[in-house]
Amino acid sequence: MISNNRIIKSLPNTITLLNLVAGCLSIVSAFEGNLQMAGIFILIAAVFDFFDGFTARLLGAYSPLGKELDSLSDVVSFGVAPAMILFHLLKSSLGIDGSEGLISGHFLLATPFIMAAFSSLRLGIFNLDERQTSSFIGLPTPANAMLTVGLVFGIHSGWNNIFSVFTSSPTLLILLILAQSAILVCELPMFSLKLKSLKFSVAYKQLSLIIGAIVLIAIFQTAALSLVILWYIFLSIFFWILKGKEVIGS
Repeated sequence: MISNNRIIKSLPNTITLLNLVAGCLSIVSAFEGNLQMAGIFILIAAVFDFFDGFTARLLGAYSPLGKELDSLSDVVSFGVAPAMILFHLLKSSLGIDGSEGLISGHFLLATPFIMAAFSSLRLGIFNLDERQTSSFIGLPTPANAMLTVGLVFGIHSGWNNIFSVFTSSPTLLILLILAQSAILVCELPMFSLKLKSLKFSVAYKQLSLIIGAIVLIAIFQTAALSLVILWYIFLSIFFWILKGKEVIGS
């Protein structure tokens, strides 16, 4: 018989695999043309991604297997799945008929999978980079995926006229894909999202992010997701520059 302790210890890995399943369902939804549902499944995958780590810490159930499963699941849910969404957005912006595609010679449609490749690269770097134990260097793959999901939510919101400027232009979409790929692996220090204190003097970065996110959600509602990620990127750049000036001035 399998002991209760072994079952409990396997719970984080089970949650990680649910992350993978949600990512697969997102890809299927994108194939079926339901990009909103594809985005929702990526959000569900992100919830599982948070809780597998939380559960592992709570139970003290860290394992080499769990680390590998986490990265493999994240490649699917936050690399391939958002790339599939961008594939369909790009195909639509190019006016390509549903019966045609990449195999028909529309090679620009391979562009979104550059981001999937860089997402995989970023996850591999993260696993090996000892500098990223308490913060990030480059945009985390889940946050990058949220940027893409936010585009889908944006074009299905009252702010469609703003978001459709990007999603209807092949040039802007390709530039966005390349920019997302670059920021995944760039050397930009990005602060941790963990809120360890409510004192502004201690957690000013995280609290600035939260305050800005609340304002953006209040204004843009369901269209706010991409803007929140852009706000996070802006704050990371701002605090990085500010820290550099402090070092020079000291």
